[in-house]
Amino acid sequence: MHQTWLDPALATPEDLAACRALLCGGSRSFYAASFLLPRRLHEPATALYAFCRVADDEIDLDGRHRDALGRLSGRLDRIYARRPDPHPADRALAALVAHFEMPRTLLDALLEGFAWDAEGRRYADLSAIYAYSARVAGSVGAMMAVLMGVRSAEAVGRACDLGVAMQLTNIARDVGEDARNGRLYLPEEWLREEGLEPEAWLANPVFSPAIGRVVRRLLRAADVLYAQGDVGIAGLPFSCRPGINAARFIYAEIGRELERLGCDSVRQRAVVPGGRKAALLARILRCSVLPRGCGSILSVPETDFLVEATAWAGAVGPLPGMPRTHTLSGLSLAQIEARAVWVLELFEKLERRDRLRLAELTGGKEVAAAL
Repeated sequence: MHQTWLDPALATPEDLAACRALLCGGSRSFYAASFLLPRRLHEPATALYAFCRVADDEIDLDGRHRDALGRLSGRLDRIYARRPDPHPADRALAALVAHFEMPRTLLDALLEGFAWDAEGRRYADLSAIYAYSARVAGSVGAMMAVLMGVRSAEAVGRACDLGVAMQLTNIARDVGEDARNGRLYLPEEWLREEGLEPEAWLANPVFSPAIGRVVRRLLRAADVLYAQGDVGIAGLPFSCRPGINAARFIYAEIGRELERLGCDSVRQRAVVPGGRKAALLARILRCSVLPRGCGSILSVPETDFLVEATAWAGAVGPLPGMPRTHTLSGLSLAQIEARAVWVLELFEKLERRDRLRLAELTGGKEVAAAL
């Protein structure tokens, strides 16, 4: 691959190799979808995800979350000044920031979301959940749009929608696991409307039809945002669509599986069976060639600050020099299909690895569920 974005004054191929190794040692699932991105974007995505992983670990493992956030903010100061710390992830991110003109606001938002997560913040209503999701996931959607060279307000807004939708799915899927670790991400307002006191329920997290209705309501909110995200995917360069569609459909299908389980994510965890992965593959490929649209767009104001920081005035599609080719890095349809199957399986493996890592951090309470 021609790494035209990699400024040798800031980072080296060895730094990128170290970033790959870091992710292989315990990556988040969204990294898997980067293997369906064009080759010109796979390495920058690796650099971005590696720094995200380093930041998440530092905040998670430091009991003084605001102190950790301050240290990471200082690292970003030096990255944006082109004087990164001698860490492969910092050097690689410095090269990415310089080449792609990555807005600092997006990374600051992500770090703030990690800090909210680590401090166990609770959320009063759906707007508060959107604000959290905008930081931990909408920011990632906006950063991926930047890497793809798509910076219109419409495209970035829909990228944020997709990230928030995926985070809502995560919350809905992990209700029981989060509760057993003392965390609650469901809107407290919704719980009270169902006659449940959040503190009391968290002390004894059992499934009930009332909890099922709250989970189903969250999935409905996610579905609206998935549909809006489809508009943004339709505007991406063709070569980028399969990877983003893979993430979109895999996460949305988790919601469908939850519904098949009666929205009980307290006693069990939704897993997409292998048989449905084949059907998902067909949809991923079909929607990459014939993108789906959406009716009216419902703005999520909690992501407006991300859009305003990212969008370039007058931008309507991929920036100059970003090809809208109709092949995926020169691959045939059969090769795309084979790679997509591999990515779907990799999602499952990385998900299992992440859960085992969580079990280690929580003293093994979730080992049985992870296995």
